[in-house]
Parts: sequence; C-alpha cells; structure tokens
Amino acid sequence: MPPEPSTIRVKICCMASIAEAWMAIRHGASAVGLVSAMPSGPGPIPEEKIAEIAAALPPAVGSFLLTSKQQACAIIAQQRRCGVNTIQICDRVEPGTHEELRAALPGVSIVQVVHVMGEEALEAAREVAPHVNGILLDSGNPLLPRKELGGTGRTHNWRISRRIVEAVDAPIFLAGGLRPDNVAEAIRVVRPFAVDVCSGVRTNGKLDQAKLEAFFVAVRGA
Repeated sequence: MPPEPSTIRVKICCMASIAEAWMAIRHGASAVGLVSAMPSGPGPIPEEKIAEIAAALPPAVGSFLLTSKQQACAIIAQQRRCGVNTIQICDRVEPGTHEELRAALPGVSIVQVVHVMGEEALEAAREVAPHVNGILLDSGNPLLPRKELGGTGRTHNWRISRRIVEAVDAPIFLAGGLRPDNVAEAIRVVRPFAVDVCSGVRTNGKLDQAKLEAFFVAVRGA
C-alpha cells in the first residue's frame, strides 16, 4: 500500500468550459475531468471543446480525458486530438492495452476506472494496478445493455474501496456519489489518494460555487 498523502487531492469532473475549469482550480482542484462521448451519464462535450479547455490549463493541473473507447488505437488517436495529459479509461480493456498506450503516449498518465459492484472489484484492481498510473473507483455498471461508465451519483461500498487501497500500490481516486455532506466520511473510511466529484458540486448541471466551496471545506476538514 502506498503511503497516505498528507493532503487529499481533488479532481472536479464534467468541465463544460474554461471558466468552470478555472473556478475549480481557484478553489484548489489539482485535476479536472473532461468527458468525451459516453453511452450514458452527464457532462459529455465535443472533442474540440475538450482540446480548448485542456490547452488553457496550467501545466501542473491534471487534464483527464474520460473515454469510453476500448481499443488502444482509438484511445491514442483521441488523446492526440484532445491534447490532455491524462487518459481515464472508463470501460474494460483487453490485456496489453495499457502497455500499448504507455508506449505510444510517453508522458501521458493512464488511469483505469474500476466500478465497485462487489468483491470482484478487489481482484480487478489488483490485476490492473501494475500497468497504470492510477485507479479510479466509481459506481457504474459496464455490464448493463446501456452501459453506466460514471456520473451515476451513487455511492458504492466504501469498505471494499478501503481494501483496494490497502491491497495495491497505485494511487486510488475515489468517485461515486460524493457530496459536501459525505466526502469527509468517505475520506476517513477509504483513505484515497484523491477524491473525484461531478454532480455533487453542481446545480442544474452548472458548477455551483457554494457547493464547490463546501466540498473543499469538507475535504480539508477530513
């Protein structure tokens, strides 16, 4: 298990504009999420907009491209169009895909999403950890006919997430239903490297400054 960070990082997802991204950064976000086409869920924007936002960010901020693509060649082409510094793979991929991506995209971080639907998530995280720069634990369900790959607004079993943190040597991002009123408890239970939020800091789809401020207060208080 990696050492626990002295400060929990925060990733704010579902950015819709440069202004939203900078609002998140001013409040303390170390990364922002840029959602490309998904089978369901909130926040997708055109790749042209993703590239525009990514280009406007300071270099120390993580620009995460959320992708539903599963083939290495398609993910590589998408990253090159968008110019992000991190790929967040939201669906399952075939063995060897992460190695292909790292070989083709030196300097670009690879984060694999593991959807915590049950105990099987622990083994999935163990298998992927040696091949990626980080793991994001979310509450989707890629097995549904219309896949849920994130943005569900649901929490999952944080006890399983804590076991994953203890079992793997990759930084763990915790997502799924986090809000200002539950993120401190989530941090205390899971002890993640970072937390990730979308709908929990939005009102009618727009980034809400009051909710954003409350979220960071809760994170810092944890």
